Amino acid sequence: MSLADILDPLQQPLVTVLGTPVSWTEVLGFGSGALCVWLVARQHIANWPIGIANNVFFILLFAQAGLYADAGLQIVFITLAAYGWWTWTHGGGPGTSVLPVRRTTRTEWAWLFAAGVVGTAGLTLLLTRATDSTVPFWDALTTSLSLMATYGQCRKRLESWWLWIAADVVYIPLYAHKGLYLTSVLYAGFLALCLVGLRNWHRDLTARNSRPLEAVTA
Repeated sequence: MSLADILDPLQQPLVTVLGTPVSWTEVLGFGSGALCVWLVARQHIANWPIGIANNVFFILLFAQAGLYADAGLQIVFITLAAYGWWTWTHGGGPGTSVLPVRRTTRTEWAWLFAAGVVGTAGLTLLLTRATDSTVPFWDALTTSLSLMATYGQCRKRLESWWLWIAADVVYIPLYAHKGLYLTSVLYAGFLALCLVGLRNWHRDLTARNSRPLEAVTA
């Protein structure tokens, strides 16, 4: 049995939504993606293996839809997930194995902004010249935003949620435009979960920062 024989059933239509067939790949991507974001919002370590499974489903889905940058992005996500998994369990420093939520520094913002601009421009040029993508700029932009957000997520930077929110605002109409309606709905759900995650991480950061003050006043 070849790899194609295994993958082909996943790409077969399962249901039809608004006249568009929805494959097993998209359904499994929907479920694993929603679970992953929910776990991230709760700072649960299981988000990383679930996220890797989600990336595999989306490689198949996006390549089939002609969203090549997003398909390639999933491979980078798998690498970053391995890094994030290790960081969340070993990055807390001496005396703790838990990585705390922190704010993004000005230096990190400068590097992220520069990388985002260069990445978006470079990917747009690459997709325009080397692929048949019909949405090279938007595909490149969401790729860059997602990578910036993933870096912040790996380091538990609070502002990574704002980057995810910005990416989702573009992803929702982009996927609808490409006929991936279920994935578009999924990213609308991601947007809501991002708001929950932002609130939870902000609450955690605020509580942690107030502890030294409470200890002094006591």
